[in-house]
Amino acid sequence: MSPSFEFDISPEKEASIRQYLYRQLFVTPQVVSRSDVDLSGKTAIVTGSNVGLGLECARQLLDLGLSKLILAVRDESKGETARTLLLKGRSLDASAIEVWKLDLSSYDSVAKFAERASTLEHLDIAMLNAGVYKLELTINPKTGFEEVVQVNYLSTALLTLLLLPIMNTKKSGTAPGRITIVSSDTAAWAKFLEKKSDPLLKAFKTNELKWNFQERYSTSKLLGQLFLFQLAKHVAPSAVTVDAVNPGFCYGSGLQRDGNGTALGFIVRVFTRILGRPITIGARPLTAAAVKFGHEVHGQYVEDCRIRPMAPMIYTPEGERIAKKLWDELMDELSFAGVRDIVSALEKQA
Repeated sequence: MSPSFEFDISPEKEASIRQYLYRQLFVTPQVVSRSDVDLSGKTAIVTGSNVGLGLECARQLLDLGLSKLILAVRDESKGETARTLLLKGRSLDASAIEVWKLDLSSYDSVAKFAERASTLEHLDIAMLNAGVYKLELTINPKTGFEEVVQVNYLSTALLTLLLLPIMNTKKSGTAPGRITIVSSDTAAWAKFLEKKSDPLLKAFKTNELKWNFQERYSTSKLLGQLFLFQLAKHVAPSAVTVDAVNPGFCYGSGLQRDGNGTALGFIVRVFTRILGRPITIGARPLTAAAVKFGHEVHGQYVEDCRIRPMAPMIYTPEGERIAKKLWDELMDELSFAGVRDIVSALEKQA
C-alpha cells in the first residue's frame, strides 16, 4: 500500500539512523509567528503542560494570541505553578488559563475530563502531549495493562475519541477543530514483537516477553500511529482534523524522570543533553501541527514543521491489517465509553 500523501522522502529513508542524526544535528524547525497564524478567540487544551514540551507548546500558542488555555495535568499544584509562569508578562485575564486534573493512567479521569471539556464554550485545539517512559515494567492496577501502553496509547486514544464530538460542535469558527497526538522517531524502530499475538491487545497484559524499556516506549508510539492511520479513515477532516507530531529528541522535556537517581537515568540524561534539542525548538513542530496546514494534514505526521512519513510499517499490507485489528480490539476495550457510537455518528456526518 502506497502512502496517500506524496512525500519527498521514502518511509524507509526517513526511518534511517543517518536521517535521524541529520534532523537532530542540522535541522532547526521554523518558528510559527502571529503573522502566520492568529489564534484570537480560540480555545486550546494541552495535556502534560506543567513542564517540558507541553509547557513550551502552551507558551507558543499563547504567543499566537490564544484566548483560552486549559492546562491538563496530573498534579494540579504543579499546574498552578505553570499557570503563574504563563500569565507573567501577559495582558491576559487570569481566567484565560485554567488548570484541570487529568490522569491518563485512569479511564475514569479521562472520562471526567472529557465531560468537563464539553462545558467549554469553544474548543479548537487539543494537543495530546502527556506521556510516560518507564524503565521498569509497571502494570496498571485498574486495567491490567502495562503502564506505558496504557498512558501513551489506550488512554490517549480514549481522550481523542471523547473529544471528537465536542470539537466537532464547539469550534469557534468555520475551520475544523484539530487534535494533535505527540509521537516519536522511535515508532519507526519498534520491533513490535507482540504484532502476531491474537488477540493483540491482551499481549500487553502479560510479561511473556523480556522487558525492554526502550522497545516498549517505541511500540507505544507505533500503536499511536496505527490508531491515527485508522481513525483518519473513519473521521472526515471537515469534522475534526487529526494528526501526529514528532518534536525530535529533546532535553528538558522531563520524559526521562523515571530514571532520576539511577545510573541508567544519568547516562540517558547525558546522552540526551549531547544529542537533544532544547524544548523551545522541540515544541515548534507541536505548534505547527496544531495550527498550520489544512485538510492535507489529516491522518498525517508532522516533523520539523513539515508533513513526513510515519513508520514504514504503516504503509505495508501487514501494517494495514494490524491497524484494522487493533482498531477493532480498541473499540471493544473502550466500549464502556460508547466510542463506536461516537465514530459512527461522525461517519454519517461525512
